Amino acid sequence: MKKAEHFLESFMFNSRWLLAPFYLGLVLALALLLVKFAKEFIKFVPVVFTGEPADVIIGVLSLIDVVMIANLMIIIVFAGYENFVSKIGVNDHEDKPEWMGHVGFSDLKMKIIGSIVAISGIELLKAFMHTEAMSNEQLAWKIGLHMTFVVSGVLFAVMDRLSHK
Repeated sequence: MKKAEHFLESFMFNSRWLLAPFYLGLVLALALLLVKFAKEFIKFVPVVFTGEPADVIIGVLSLIDVVMIANLMIIIVFAGYENFVSKIGVNDHEDKPEWMGHVGFSDLKMKIIGSIVAISGIELLKAFMHTEAMSNEQLAWKIGLHMTFVVSGVLFAVMDRLSHK
């Protein structure tokens, strides 16, 4: 019976490797996001020279938006892989991010919700730059959605703090 138990536990423990293709898929999606960034950048270059100041700001915000999503993906890949699959063995590498290896599941949740709030804020700012293209109802929905993310983030932080006490 002990042998069967050991086999079952070993099998379940090794099943964590089934997550590795998911993280690899996110890395490949990051490469696709780079293509999206390049397209946004190429579209942005002429706007700098010929567009209105508001259009330049929206172009910059669009680039920042893509970068924030890419940062979020890296955080999820590194922290998720390290928390659920295996430690990444780059301890002696000079470019290893300081937070890598120290972000637990709770920290990961907070980083994700913080990034979502920031991305939502950028989208809301872009909407405010072009209020003439939106109805008041559309703007209200964007504000409501952003506030939902903000309140959710605050509630996550409160729950996290309470659970640590």
